[in-house]
Amino acid sequence: MSNKKTGFVWHEIYMWHNTGNYAGVMPYGNPVQPGTHVENPETKRRFRNLLEVSGLLPQLQPIAARETTEQEILRFHTAQYLEKIKTLSSSIGGDAGIFTPMGVGSYDIARLSAGGVLAALEAIMSGEVKNAYALVRPPGHHALADDGMGFCIFGNAVIAGKHALEHYGLERIATVDWDVHHGNGTQSGFYDDPRALTISLHQDNCFPPDSGHLNENGEGRGEGYNINIPLPAGSGVGAYEAAFDRVVIPALRAYQPQLIIVPCGFDAGAYDPLGRMQMHSGGYRSLTKKLMEVADELCEGRILMCHEGGYNGDTLPFMGLAVLEELSGIRTSVEDPFLEMMASLGGQQLLPHQEQIIIAAQQLVNKIG
Repeated sequence: MSNKKTGFVWHEIYMWHNTGNYAGVMPYGNPVQPGTHVENPETKRRFRNLLEVSGLLPQLQPIAARETTEQEILRFHTAQYLEKIKTLSSSIGGDAGIFTPMGVGSYDIARLSAGGVLAALEAIMSGEVKNAYALVRPPGHHALADDGMGFCIFGNAVIAGKHALEHYGLERIATVDWDVHHGNGTQSGFYDDPRALTISLHQDNCFPPDSGHLNENGEGRGEGYNINIPLPAGSGVGAYEAAFDRVVIPALRAYQPQLIIVPCGFDAGAYDPLGRMQMHSGGYRSLTKKLMEVADELCEGRILMCHEGGYNGDTLPFMGLAVLEELSGIRTSVEDPFLEMMASLGGQQLLPHQEQIIIAAQQLVNKIG
């Protein structure tokens, strides 16, 4: 193990991003009773709280978030969209885009969210830390250049990736998105750019609708550098590990990135309300270990994880703890009380209909130039 610590970004103001009194993802109003928006602060707070209770938090290297500059945001987003977010934020809030409510002050919080990911990137690139996890909010992997989407205001991973390419002069970066929903915003940010290999493992046709298909493989100079692995609903750890072993890791080895960015959602976990997959903390620990091994081989261990989805406040903290334990190489005494129950669910092994998707995705690895 390197003697460098794992970096960790957190700021209480992330929890003040107000998504309103929705009922899950639906706006309230007769006949929909007011409730709590599914993307609310509690899951992230509970994740951070378990890191503290476990004793791991003090052993991580704290990284102070900074505000993203407008110039950094405009590497991806349009000026018109930026002005729209400013206007909504300074008035009474509103919708940044499809399924993306925001409140007063959310512009500043979103700037600090993207800036937290940039601060983590900068700590990695300076050698201050070996890898880092940015527990930020609002999330980012659905945001488009000119529109918010799926709770995401600014494209955190895209902004960080473009900063790595433009500011640090890296020639090749990769993103590996294991959120249950397709990382369409990250895909769009690099779709014609051969300097970025974008990979998304997600539940087939979950969100956004009609997005994340196998044939979305990049365009122009970026053709061949976008890989989607749309796993069938019900896929468990066996399918995810097979996808990593047979598609993700070979693709990374073929591409040879100098940095790996992971839009890290835990909504592929069993019992998540917005997904129908069966991952658990042991599965996320395994995927993290596989990613670290290839990162050590290819890019001096440079892994930047930015928090995305995950909406079960009871189970998510244990998945997050497993990932941070693996990243840091520090195992705490905390055991996941949900692990045995989730691991015993039927269908955790790789099934034939899931394997067919993985076989098809394997063919895409051969297109990487």
